[in-house]
Amino acid sequence: MGRSHLEPASFISLRNLTRRFGTNTAVDHLNLEIRRGEIFGLVGPDGAGKTTTLRMLCGLMDPTEGEASVAGFDTVRQTVEVKDRIGYMAQRFGLYTDLTVGENMEFYADLFGIDAAERKAMLPELLRMTRMEPFIDRPAGKLSGGMKQKLALMCTLLHHPQVLFLDEPTNGVDPVSRRDFWIILKQLVKDGMTLFVSTAYMDEAERCDRVGLMSGGRMIQCDTPEELKKLVDFDCYDFECDDLRAARRSLAASPDVQGVRPAGSSLHVFLHRGANVESVASLAGRNTHRQIAPSLEDVFIATVEAANDHR
Repeated sequence: MGRSHLEPASFISLRNLTRRFGTNTAVDHLNLEIRRGEIFGLVGPDGAGKTTTLRMLCGLMDPTEGEASVAGFDTVRQTVEVKDRIGYMAQRFGLYTDLTVGENMEFYADLFGIDAAERKAMLPELLRMTRMEPFIDRPAGKLSGGMKQKLALMCTLLHHPQVLFLDEPTNGVDPVSRRDFWIILKQLVKDGMTLFVSTAYMDEAERCDRVGLMSGGRMIQCDTPEELKKLVDFDCYDFECDDLRAARRSLAASPDVQGVRPAGSSLHVFLHRGANVESVASLAGRNTHRQIAPSLEDVFIATVEAANDHR
């Protein structure tokens, strides 16, 4: 490093970022600007290109076309500078299961070259922040899924990254641990960090400042959760029916119905604008129904389906 560097207005920038594997295009000309201190969520089904995007931004994989920068440094030409400023948590737990929580942290502190004085101050603070003090002597292999992710996060934070790239960090973790994990992430952002997170959980996407909906390697929509919900061109109803399976079949056959999907113990039914809901409801057998605001998951499914229809 050793040279002056002017940080750009966009902390993370993607310009026509593309990655192909043979004839398969995993990421297809992504363009995106992310501000410093923002929580950006990338949402998409398996195979959408989320992990490939994160790996290119972390300098772990070169793009086939296009370019990206993090904190003003090119992810291909200035990989060392990028890696000095980022933390990356992959989907799979990558720490040493036979080492204790404390031993894993000491090991990564050694890797990052953190001196004794700094680690003496920092390790207890990370343990306190994550409420992991009681488990410092427990082998990592005997931790719960949520605790493993907290340990991975602590080790990622040891070198003071400016931005965290998190690839589905709470996949398979119980709801209480997911909530605790996000409390920690919110505090990190409050302290000035930038987060780029991929997630399969729509309640987590709701916590982001902006959300990118990704499908087939392309960004199909990108905005705040509130603005994304305004994109739908249908009326959304919640139907509680005696026979959900039969009701779903009958409703899906109606030309007034744009889509039907299970939503817990009820159905979310999407009607074309102007459709008569009582006429549609008569097809569903005995039921109660009410109009609701579409969830982000409703928007995501409808948007992906519309994008696939136009391919």
